[in-house]
Amino acid sequence: MERYNIITDKNQREIVLLKAFPCAWGKCTFCDYIDDNSKNEEEMISLNSEILSHVTGETGVLEVINSGSCFELPKATLEEIRRIVKEKKIGRLFFESHWIYRNKLEWMKEFMGVPITFKIGVETFNEEFREKVLNKHADFRSPEEVARYFDSPCIMVGIKGQTKEMIDYDIRMVKKHFKLGTINVFTNNTTPVKQDPELVKWFIEEYSWLKEDPSVEVLYENTDFGVGD
Repeated sequence: MERYNIITDKNQREIVLLKAFPCAWGKCTFCDYIDDNSKNEEEMISLNSEILSHVTGETGVLEVINSGSCFELPKATLEEIRRIVKEKKIGRLFFESHWIYRNKLEWMKEFMGVPITFKIGVETFNEEFREKVLNKHADFRSPEEVARYFDSPCIMVGIKGQTKEMIDYDIRMVKKHFKLGTINVFTNNTTPVKQDPELVKWFIEEYSWLKEDPSVEVLYENTDFGVGD
């Protein structure tokens, strides 16, 4: 599995995929990424240290992802990230967090000592689909509420049961309320949730202009950031 890469397209940055403790929620119906989690702290710290050793600081920006939220990384790993940020003169971090940690974001910013762009897996702003189909356990009611805490939402498109209208609305809300956003085209995995190929085809054609939009990154495959498997 690839765990380090340099993104040279939009928002140039180094990116690392680390191991963490199990996701605090871990019940999203579409997600099997949690299989990368672990309870062996010593092993995680060792692996994460090896991955982080590749960070050069050449872009001045580092994104840290794991199969869950940044708050589930071992304390020793967080301390090592903080040390690397200082040593490599990294000016900004990208972290991802579940909605349930929204009141801890300021603590993480103070701990790291540099600006952090916080991503959140919104998946969709359609509350019924998000909660009843995807079981996201994120009880916000509006994009404005999310924007009070987070900087960059991640949206999923192409899931059976979604509609074009839902996707249109989600993308409008990303563009209206956030400076940055990520759109993930859903890929079939080990879960019962399935891709809608016709909806994916429509999205790729209808939103081809997003390729040129500097504020939105579109992942057509899970590994488009160069990490994962």
